[in-house]
Amino acid sequence: MTPQPTAALPDFAADGPLVIVLNAGSGRADAETAQRTVTQVLAGAGRPHTLLRIERGMAVADVAAEAVRLAGGQRGAVVAAGGDGTLNAVAQAVLPAGLPFGVLPQGTFNYFSRTHGIASDTELATRALLRARPQPVQVGLVNERLFLVNASVGLYPQLLEDREAYKQRYGRRRWVAAWSALVTLLHAHRPLRLQIECQGQQRAVRTPTLFVANNALQLQQTGVPEAELLSQGQLVALMLRPVGTLAMLGLMLHGAFGRLGEADDVLRFGFERLGVRPAAPRRTARVKVATDGEICWLRAPLTFKVSPRPLWLLTPAAEDRVEPA
Repeated sequence: MTPQPTAALPDFAADGPLVIVLNAGSGRADAETAQRTVTQVLAGAGRPHTLLRIERGMAVADVAAEAVRLAGGQRGAVVAAGGDGTLNAVAQAVLPAGLPFGVLPQGTFNYFSRTHGIASDTELATRALLRARPQPVQVGLVNERLFLVNASVGLYPQLLEDREAYKQRYGRRRWVAAWSALVTLLHAHRPLRLQIECQGQQRAVRTPTLFVANNALQLQQTGVPEAELLSQGQLVALMLRPVGTLAMLGLMLHGAFGRLGEADDVLRFGFERLGVRPAAPRRTARVKVATDGEICWLRAPLTFKVSPRPLWLLTPAAEDRVEPA
């Protein structure tokens, strides 16, 4: 993804310290094994580093802020070790600080890391950090809240909440995510009534969900041709027309087989800025929003846009890059 170049290259030393934020609860990886692997690789290479663990009950944002404080002024970088939600929370702290941002993927889907050629294997990803250099990548914002992969309102946030409940019960496996999605779609959902504004044009829409994407791999795997617009400094919006349960299941199958772009009931378009508000908002209307798999409540109206500031991702050297599977 090519962001608008409005920020200077960070002051980063190739052998500078790495401050790693490790989410002990992310994904299927064992936290102790991951920590031991990271420490052995970095210590063996003589790379200065500090590892901060996020344990149950701790706020990721607080640990991320501490990581930024430690890395700032030392020409170092902050590294997030976890799933897309952990990466999101750490990047939220790193973006305004202008520090380099590294990734050690520990999640289920790892769309962000896979898009940028970062190995899912912890040892390989850690070794790649030793030669990685910061490159600017595009991120999205919704009401100034960052998202790396996607943001959404309506049915998709509900699907994510249900998926997390199923994962807590049955484990973090892809088949669990698919099954929970099927169960969610079998229940009736009231369409949203929204007023949207894009490129000076306003329109009223009814849709079960509004999905805003900032990840080419996710769009390509579901068969959305507008994925190429991300490399042109845009985000991509998808809105479903109100349909019945069977039609919704059909759309799910289209996405699973990489043919969502062929579906007539999906409206798709690229944009740099999109305004969204409920058609009949209450005075203090709040909207449930999902950003990179995490649920939050934001005040209407919502503004989705490309961040004017890029995120400086520690990108693997060519010999360390892994092609997304």
